[in-house]
Amino acid sequence: MDFNPCMKHQLIRKTVREFAENEIRPLAAEMDKGPGFPDDLMEKMKPLHYFGLQVPMHLGGADLDSISYAIVIEEISRVSAALGLCITVHNSVGIYPILRFGTREQQQQFVPPMAAGERIGAFCLTEANAGSDAGGVETVAQETEQGFVLNGTKIFVTNGGICGTILVFAVSDMDPARSSVFIVENHTPGFSVGEIEDLCGMRANPVASLFFEDCRIAADHCLGKPGQGLKIGLTALDTGRIGVAAQALGIAQAAFEESLAYAKARQQFNQPISRFQTIQNYLADMAVQIDASRLLVHRAAALKDKGQPFSAQAAMAKLHCSTTARTVTNLAVQIHGGYGYSKEYDVERYFRDAKVTEIYEGTSEIQRMVIARDLLTRPV
Repeated sequence: MDFNPCMKHQLIRKTVREFAENEIRPLAAEMDKGPGFPDDLMEKMKPLHYFGLQVPMHLGGADLDSISYAIVIEEISRVSAALGLCITVHNSVGIYPILRFGTREQQQQFVPPMAAGERIGAFCLTEANAGSDAGGVETVAQETEQGFVLNGTKIFVTNGGICGTILVFAVSDMDPARSSVFIVENHTPGFSVGEIEDLCGMRANPVASLFFEDCRIAADHCLGKPGQGLKIGLTALDTGRIGVAAQALGIAQAAFEESLAYAKARQQFNQPISRFQTIQNYLADMAVQIDASRLLVHRAAALKDKGQPFSAQAAMAKLHCSTTARTVTNLAVQIHGGYGYSKEYDVERYFRDAKVTEIYEGTSEIQRMVIARDLLTRPV
């Protein structure tokens, strides 16, 4: 087993890191002050295929393998976790379900503009009474002669303020006991965006509530089969968890790098604080957790590319990486002392951004349930 990255993956990491350092990092702190991403930055990412990372070339994408995808998300999140969130949600739970469950006509209609970055994807599952309990969806899709009429409210929608193509989970009279998924575009009458959420972290991402009030869509906008919503959702989230794990890994990597540099430069008692055993222990623990996290992410990604079951491995990666992000950023603030609690240093932003990785796309508690279910159902 070769743990050394291949030349392709090394080149992808180098290329994305250069772009992230030159184009994203100078804007990251300013973006954190308010929701939204600069238009010129989004334009610069379009020809790099960041909006169609795993989309087949004939639909306008880069057709990358899953490890390459994880590397891109990690490197972008290393400088701006909020932008990394935008990209991973757009690709993994925005585009991927259409590629996996959509008809050829749906793929040709919706995927190319999404892969080009002209329409940003959003995934609308969460409601006031439906989060970890995906079966609690109350949004309704009523079938008509022309198609469907949607009524309901979705909350905490990542990319909500900039979304163009939205996957909406709703209960329909075709199968009232189970949810179905519908493709809605933002110009559809009856669709509207609520106020942008004022969140602790990921502040550049315009997370919002989305409203569907007598929102009429065509019959061919139902994704997959009626009642297949849970299957589509869980399949999408398996892929999404690789992306969120990579995002959390990027946050941890950034916090570690800045802590290491600070510990070497900061002088106390006439010597760098890196000479103190406690600081060395912190740095060692951070490095071990990050290295283990990357291996978990790449294992889940490799299994996905081989067409093998990867749900439990994606949950392990998401659980460990999000925990690592929280732990490492907390230690980073501690190493920086009072400066770590100041917006003058980026570790303060990393600290705020890290927490939500333990919550969205399945809480850490849900990840443990997924892992335990896999363990208990394996053949003896």
